[in-house]
Amino acid sequence: MKKLLFFIAFLFLAVFFSACRKDSKTETTAPTGALGIPEWAQNSNIYEVNVRQYTPPGTLAAFRAHLPRLKSMNVGILWFMPIYPISEIKRKGALGSYYAVSDYRAVNPDLGTLEEFKALVEEIHSLGMKVILDWVPNHTGWDHAWIKAHPDYYTQNAQGEIVDPQDPKTGKSFGWTDVADLNYDNANMRAEMTEALLFWLNEVGVDGFRMDVAEQVPMAFWQECVPKLREARPDVFMLAEAEFPPHRNEGLFAMSYGWSFHQLMKEIAQGKKPVSAIDEWYKNDRAQFTSGYHMHFTANHDENSWNGTEEESFGKAIDAMAVLAFTYDGMPLIYSGQEAGLNKRL
Repeated sequence: MKKLLFFIAFLFLAVFFSACRKDSKTETTAPTGALGIPEWAQNSNIYEVNVRQYTPPGTLAAFRAHLPRLKSMNVGILWFMPIYPISEIKRKGALGSYYAVSDYRAVNPDLGTLEEFKALVEEIHSLGMKVILDWVPNHTGWDHAWIKAHPDYYTQNAQGEIVDPQDPKTGKSFGWTDVADLNYDNANMRAEMTEALLFWLNEVGVDGFRMDVAEQVPMAFWQECVPKLREARPDVFMLAEAEFPPHRNEGLFAMSYGWSFHQLMKEIAQGKKPVSAIDEWYKNDRAQFTSGYHMHFTANHDENSWNGTEEESFGKAIDAMAVLAFTYDGMPLIYSGQEAGLNKRL
């Protein structure tokens, strides 16, 4: 116990001295009103909602009962994992992946209806919280209407067959065989994707989007799409599931994932790196990012599902790392159930 308390105290000192730097030239968090960063998101936090796993019914209606509790926790932004219908063709498992979308403008009937979600958004807003939707721009499920109506919207091999997403570094499949890769060279597809995003902003009233595998989507699309979203909603909030400096430096995204910091926290907790490694990370990060901020976390749906629970990742340093993630420069994330000590993989 003494060793753990000493570790926590030392960690606090490292965070404190890092946070006290005054060099404005290396400050990451942009000033209020900076391009891409809504004023309401300057000092907020974010909560990831895994609707299907959240309650025994796994519905929007059942989740709605938790809103007062989340408000009492001072949650600022609710990020809903994909709520769209899930493809049947090439589905993985009985339930399928949220990220195999069959319709960008509908709600999965297993969760509820579009009208229910609209009502949910209205109630969230009435409680002073914001809503962002998980968006899947890189691929669709195999029974999306575009597959038959617009096969040219998809990446095809030499035989003219639509393919699943390929790793650009290796040219091999990522293994996401339940989805079809979208072709961003197609201007009509890009326009339809933007219109679908605008539907949720204008018709449903969401406040922004978390963009799945954002670095796999060409920068040219973000440069084309985001200004159109801002025409509709000047304060739209954009989160990139990536750690790619141009996303933020060009003011296209307010926030990106703090993957490298998360990995560093695990290595420190596991005794693989010293606490002083935080200082090196800080300097390198500030040299790369000139705007926006990271989302910091000890858990999210990917980490929990594939890499393990917080106990598996951080051991006895769970609490120390949670404090670090919540107080370091950036926005803290809470994953569904984490506030109640979630200790299993969903």
